[in-house]
Amino acid sequence: MLGLVLLLVLTWHFLGGKSEQAANKPRGEVVPVEVAAATRKDVPMQIKSIGNVEALSTVSVRSQIEGTLQRVYFTPGQEVKKGELLFMIDPRPLQAALNQAQANLVKAIAAVSQAQSIVARDHATAVNARIIAKRDATLVEQGVVSREEYDNAVSAAQAAEATVRADQSSVVTLQAAVKAEQANVDNAKVQLGYTSIRAPINGKTGNLAITAGNLIPANNPTPMVTITQSAPIYVTFSVPEQELPRIRQSSASSGFKTEVVIPGDEAHPAEGKLSLLDNTVDTSTGTIRLKATFDNSDQRLFPGQFVNVVLTLGIQQDATVVPAQAVQIGQDNSFVYVVKPDMTAEVRTVKTGATIDNNTVIEQGLQAGEQVVTDGQLRLVPGAKVQPRSGGKG
Repeated sequence: MLGLVLLLVLTWHFLGGKSEQAANKPRGEVVPVEVAAATRKDVPMQIKSIGNVEALSTVSVRSQIEGTLQRVYFTPGQEVKKGELLFMIDPRPLQAALNQAQANLVKAIAAVSQAQSIVARDHATAVNARIIAKRDATLVEQGVVSREEYDNAVSAAQAAEATVRADQSSVVTLQAAVKAEQANVDNAKVQLGYTSIRAPINGKTGNLAITAGNLIPANNPTPMVTITQSAPIYVTFSVPEQELPRIRQSSASSGFKTEVVIPGDEAHPAEGKLSLLDNTVDTSTGTIRLKATFDNSDQRLFPGQFVNVVLTLGIQQDATVVPAQAVQIGQDNSFVYVVKPDMTAEVRTVKTGATIDNNTVIEQGLQAGEQVVTDGQLRLVPGAKVQPRSGGKG
């Protein structure tokens, strides 16, 4: 009996120890993951940035004269053409000033005409005095007239010529007065012209700051209305200075294009033309400013709006691409988990390029056809067994 008990104790100890060792032995866990194959395709080489829409031209309309606003000829927000009448200021005070200036001009012209008549009269008198003096010069030699009479004739001729010169000087002064009055008339016409305020450019009117019936000061700091020209329109954006060589090399190629994507309307990007590459790099940010021009005939772009800018430099042929979610970011580099033929995971360091439409270009470290993990990386370690989930890409 004792031997039987001892045999049972030894059997339990032996079998129990084996079971415990089997339970503590590490087992290889199979991690379910989603995978996709690296593929080759043509992808656009793009630079993306945030841009700000700027009006081609912005004009603040102000009155150059003081007066009462009689009428407004537009509705705020309306598109206007260059030269179109916008405001009318009461012209009556300035019309009266013009009439007064014109009357003064007529008066000055009449004074010149009168002075010229006096010059003609005195010139005739001077001519006659010279004739008498010349005649008396002959008669005095013959003794017909006395020396005193001759001297008087010469003095009369000289006095008549001096009178003519004085008259001519008066004419010159009066002619200068005519020019001054003409300048007054011209200025009065200009001032009267300021009562009609017209659109200086084609564009869209903004908020109306003053209404008819109000007294308008000259050159008021607050504009009566602001007009913005938005067709065509600018989009200004910045890119890192490292991209400058690529942009300059590609700007003349047929594949180069500039597009903007409007938030909320991503399906309809607007295409424009790069019109400015700034001549200096902003040293504080390490970026360079660019400006593109867009036709904007549909008025989708508004001044002050923020948009996404996409510069397409060209097409990269046969690039190796993987889904963007396959790429993991490490401390010093990017990597992917590659599924080997034996269904184990391998960590592979890669050099990435641009990400286009949720696909990332792999420039180094991966070949087309290799399988990469796109979901489930958090549970993976190098060498772990993997099992593609149903519905995953293989």
